[in-house]
Amino acid sequence: MTTTLAAGLEQYTAQSVTTAGFGVGLALLIVEHWRWYKGSGGGGGSKGKGGGEVTAAARDPKALIPYWFGFVFGVLMVACPAGLLGTVADVLRWGGNGAGGWVMSTMTGQHATAIGQAGAPGLDQYGATVVTVLVLALFWQRKKIAKAIKGTWKKGLLTGVLLCITTGTAALLAQTIVGSTNDIGRFLFDTVTTGTLV
Repeated sequence: MTTTLAAGLEQYTAQSVTTAGFGVGLALLIVEHWRWYKGSGGGGGSKGKGGGEVTAAARDPKALIPYWFGFVFGVLMVACPAGLLGTVADVLRWGGNGAGGWVMSTMTGQHATAIGQAGAPGLDQYGATVVTVLVLALFWQRKKIAKAIKGTWKKGLLTGVLLCITTGTAALLAQTIVGSTNDIGRFLFDTVTTGTLV
C-alpha cells in the first residue's frame, strides 16, 4: 500500500523505512540520550556552575528505563504484523517517514529513499502471550503512570518502530529482543504448567 502525503512529496510505503524516517528514529535516540547525559529530566536538583540546574537523576541509568522499555515494545509491535499492534506500527512508521521526508526535502532539497523493510522475527505463541500481558498491564495502569514517564516511553516506542529494519545491527537487535521474549514466555509457561525450571 502506497500513500501520497501531499502534492510534490515522494510516496511512502507503510511497510518500508525511508532514510528520512530512519533519521527521525536516530534523532530521537540521540536527543533522549543527550538529555539524559545532561541531566535535564527529573526535579529537585541543585544549582551547578553558571546557574544551571544539576538534577539528582543526572546520568542515572534508571532514568533511561522508560525509553528503552518503549524501544523494546516498539520492536515487538513490528513483530506483530497481522495484529492491531502491527497496524499501529505501520501508521507510526508512515508518519515518521512523512515528517522526516518533509524536513529532509525542505532543508536539503533531497528526497528520502527506502533503505529497508521494517521487520522483526515473528513472535511464537509464548512470546505473543508476554506481549499480551504487557499490553493489558500498561492499559490497566495507564492512569497511575506519570506523564513524563509516558512521554519518554512513547519516544522510545517510536524510535523502536522506526529503527526496526531487516538489515544490519537493527536486525540483530530485533532478533535478540523478539527471541528473548519468546524464550521468556516459554520459560514462564513451563515453570507454571509443569513446575520445572528449564
